[in-house]
Amino acid sequence: MTDPTRHSLIEDIQGIAFGILMAGLGIHVLIHMGWVTGQTTGLAVLVSYVTGWPFALVYSAINLPFLLLGWWWKGTRFALKTLISTATLSALTAILPQWIALGAIEPGFGAMLFGTLFGIAALAVVRHGGSFGGFAIPALMVQERFGIPAGYVQLGVDVVIFAGAALILDPVMLGWSVLGAATYALFLAVNHRRDRYIAA
Repeated sequence: MTDPTRHSLIEDIQGIAFGILMAGLGIHVLIHMGWVTGQTTGLAVLVSYVTGWPFALVYSAINLPFLLLGWWWKGTRFALKTLISTATLSALTAILPQWIALGAIEPGFGAMLFGTLFGIAALAVVRHGGSFGGFAIPALMVQERFGIPAGYVQLGVDVVIFAGAALILDPVMLGWSVLGAATYALFLAVNHRRDRYIAA
């Protein structure tokens, strides 16, 4: 009989794979629209826009120090799951434009679609003992230690990143970007509660 408080290996693989797929689709929408977002993804998108470097490469490089922090905080199992999640997501974002060609997307719907997809993705991966690295790791550390929802912590980080984004995006594009990031943060703040989900 399986332990209801622990995920099996198959459950972890399925949950993390689902999260990676949803995150990849969300980022595909984000970059297609020319927007930015918060957290490590947003920082990587900004650097990619400014330098022309591939998003996948920038995202992987930025995540490395946070991966070490995750290893120190949660141990090898968490760090390994995070490494797999971030590396696979990086590869997927490089491949998706060849697999899915996006057309016109109504901006308001697109912003909420990105935020929801990325929120679902983050929740799935976190519930299976991993993360997408980056600022999510210190945000989850703050949540566990002080009880402040990770979504609210990440929203604070977003303010700083969007201040930088305001220097390169026009106000309309920035506004849609903010809506997408707010949708993501609100989704995570409402749904990520350990007292409602006990499996590890």
